[in-house]
Amino acid sequence: MRVMGSETEYGIHAPSAPGANATMMSARIIQAYATVTRQRAAGGAETRWDYTDEEPLHDARGWTLERAAADPSQLTDQPPVLDAEAVALAYGRQELELDGADESGSLLMNMVLGNGARLYVDHAHPEYSSPEVTNPRDAVAWDAAGDLVALATVRKVASDASLPAINLYKNNTDNKSVSYGSHENYLMPRSVPFGDIIRGLTPFFISRQVICGAGKVGLGQDSSTPGYQISQRADFFEAEVGLETTIRRPIINTRDEPHATADKYRRLHVIIGDANLSQASNFLKFGTTAMVLSLIEAGQAPKIEVHEPVQALQSISHDTTLTATVRLLDGRRVTALDLQWMFYEAAAKLAQETGVADSVAGDGHTHQVLSHWESTLATLGTNPDAAASTVEWVAKKSLLEGYRNRDALAWDDARLGLVDLQWSDIRPEKGLYYRLLSRDRMMRIVDDADITRAVTEPPSDTRAYFRGRCVSRFGKDVVGASWDSVIFDVPGLGKLQRVPTREPLRGTRALTGALFDRHADAASFLSELLGQAPPPARS
Repeated sequence: MRVMGSETEYGIHAPSAPGANATMMSARIIQAYATVTRQRAAGGAETRWDYTDEEPLHDARGWTLERAAADPSQLTDQPPVLDAEAVALAYGRQELELDGADESGSLLMNMVLGNGARLYVDHAHPEYSSPEVTNPRDAVAWDAAGDLVALATVRKVASDASLPAINLYKNNTDNKSVSYGSHENYLMPRSVPFGDIIRGLTPFFISRQVICGAGKVGLGQDSSTPGYQISQRADFFEAEVGLETTIRRPIINTRDEPHATADKYRRLHVIIGDANLSQASNFLKFGTTAMVLSLIEAGQAPKIEVHEPVQALQSISHDTTLTATVRLLDGRRVTALDLQWMFYEAAAKLAQETGVADSVAGDGHTHQVLSHWESTLATLGTNPDAAASTVEWVAKKSLLEGYRNRDALAWDDARLGLVDLQWSDIRPEKGLYYRLLSRDRMMRIVDDADITRAVTEPPSDTRAYFRGRCVSRFGKDVVGASWDSVIFDVPGLGKLQRVPTREPLRGTRALTGALFDRHADAASFLSELLGQAPPPARS
């Protein structure tokens, strides 16, 4: 069991308003979902994000960056500001009449959802941060739930004929030198030296793209060099280790913001992955990374050091034949598949020793991850095209090659770039990924019913259950929430009540489900939870 979660910044575009401000469009997306959710859970959509415990400038290497030296994009501990007057200047006064504005006229930029997730504006993109889960299958389900949340906002905006339609894309670049993130988070013991994490993860992250890259038309940050590559993000990384996430992007990010009991836990913030629509690629991304972290914690990670890691990352991404080699510091030259096999064999050995891989008595997930990891590597090593149903970059490449062969298109033909973009459109009737999924040409890890449930229901086995139930059950009394707290404002109590949730494996359904069942109002709920006398009844 490992607590994990995803963050997805969606590409955003208004075809009929090409000059529209992306931050303002993103705010429109958030308020659209506020309108949608208010139809189901009165007040729940208005719960705002609590920034009290945000500490984005702490570095895992042992220091804190001065605010004056930080890039503005690093200051994620303060809410974005977008008032109604700014919106009116950009879009016209009719924008002020949209549902979702608060009493001051400001538009919603941040929401806590009933499934425990966060939906907000981040760096001019709408971002969905999934609730905490404990296994890769649930990571896939609640990440895919974010795509349905995004779809609901697109549908809501499109239903208003007075507003320009907005399209959202689950990808990582606009192919014009701009990249936006798809991040992962993994909880691990703080006792693990960060140097061990860097050494263990660097060669793994460099090579992981071959099993979970999303594929991209064009080489280079601006995609100006013709070709097709494995990863959408690889060309945007410029450093081996660092605190930044939007500039000088590092392979290993050092942000030390645990969102949990700080002296016990470390939250590993992974910024190097692609945004995956493919469930199988997402499953491998989360499952294999969690297993490699277990290797590092056990002191059994392969001892591998790659010469010039950033160059190696990009070299691997640019070679879809999977035959390119990178140099290790010991002089060996190995392929990305060689590196992945080294990690697979070490992970399989540890899983066998600890018993978690047993298909009957194990944890129920490790066996599936190992089996899928092994079969994927074997297929990529013998016939990569045969991995099209499970590996996203291969599936997209196969589709693009079909267009190339049919119409004799070179890789720099603009039509292929449009196909690449259409792959990631989150509308099922438009997105090419969804077209393949509907024809059973992409592997499913979770079924549609589970994903639909995850849109409104939180995971049952983490603190996300408590957060999500508070929002959906007592939304009108919850004025703020974050990963590690929920804040109530209940008439009669006299002051705000902050309920800390610093232990990620508490606040579960097993621990709090009956408490929610016993109370119909926030006042009595808090009275039992905090051991306080209930406020006097209102006449």
